[in-house]
Amino acid sequence: MKYNFDEKIDRTQTISIKWSPERWQQMYGESDIIPMGIADMDFKVSPAIARAVSKRAAHETYGYGYPSDEYLQACVDWQERRNHWKIKPEWIVYTPGVNMALVCGVEMYTEPGDSVIIQSPVYYPYYDYVLGTGRKVAFNPLLNKDGRYEMNFEELEKLAQDPKTKFMILCSPHNPVGRTWSKEELKRVGQICADHDVMIAVDEIHSDLILGPEAFVPYATVSEEMAQSCIICTSPSKSFNLAGLLVSDIIIPNDKIREAFIKKMAPYYLWPGNFGAVAQIAAYRESEDWLEELLCYLRGNAKYIADFIAQRMPEVKYHIPESTYLAWLDFRGLGMSNDELWNFMLHEAKVATDHGAMFGPNGEGDGFQRLNFACPRQQLEEALSRIEGAIKRRS
Repeated sequence: MKYNFDEKIDRTQTISIKWSPERWQQMYGESDIIPMGIADMDFKVSPAIARAVSKRAAHETYGYGYPSDEYLQACVDWQERRNHWKIKPEWIVYTPGVNMALVCGVEMYTEPGDSVIIQSPVYYPYYDYVLGTGRKVAFNPLLNKDGRYEMNFEELEKLAQDPKTKFMILCSPHNPVGRTWSKEELKRVGQICADHDVMIAVDEIHSDLILGPEAFVPYATVSEEMAQSCIICTSPSKSFNLAGLLVSDIIIPNDKIREAFIKKMAPYYLWPGNFGAVAQIAAYRESEDWLEELLCYLRGNAKYIADFIAQRMPEVKYHIPESTYLAWLDFRGLGMSNDELWNFMLHEAKVATDHGAMFGPNGEGDGFQRLNFACPRQQLEEALSRIEGAIKRRS
């Protein structure tokens, strides 16, 4: 391979949420752990991105930036090349993260007391977007079919029929269960939302991280009707390990929706930072080969987890994800409560995963842990071996 994803990088000397021993002690009460939770990658960025950021840093002026034509066109070209979706530069609205865009959507289309549909278990900040703005969560739990999750369309329809349900957040591809939704599944979601006047925001931040044979389908490509009634949230941050550079592209084909979104965001005076802007350009224009090699490595890591679990800790269940670099591990076979499982992971295995209960406060995450396998194979092996050892010590 051209790029070395086996290289171990010491991140403890950086200001890293994931890798700060000081934060480990504060958050977990442990200083000797392996952080396998927070969803950023333990790989260096592509050389092209590193060069672009270094060149910009060498200029030694760090004033305001703006979404230049080159920045916007890089996103346009990427969507067409990777996803066969022809978008226009004027459809793109910059935000410093998908999170802000989703909160904005909730506030635009609902009032306090209204309900927002969320398909649990799901990326846990979604609950904060809803509850933190005085709205209610309309739970549409996914159906676990032997480790592969499906949507419950009958329940989705019932929720959408409620006149107080006015918004839906769709995670596509899905974090943490790793589903790449099919065109047929997306079409049915879109039809239900259209039939009951439910606005939808689609979080497509993991769209480049497809591990299985099924291609990613952008929600807005399913039909023109769906394209004209959605807010699409994209970013190079997960695909290229740029989360700290705060860059996201919110794609809104409908002029009226986009104008309202821009008006809502206007008081914040948001502009892309110098480093995020040049990083996006380098990612989308010069780093596609790096991404392809990354995907090969991630597929290898996903299979490594499956083989390790099958051979050495069969009490744990795992379904190789179709997308993302996140393993949704089922520990229910160990017979622990949620609190017991969390303490077991931190204080016995000394592995900091993401606690499954956070992803489904209605119980859909009980007994699960989310493990980030975007790391060198050696680190992954050490984390799994620690979990295996802790299980054996209990038996």
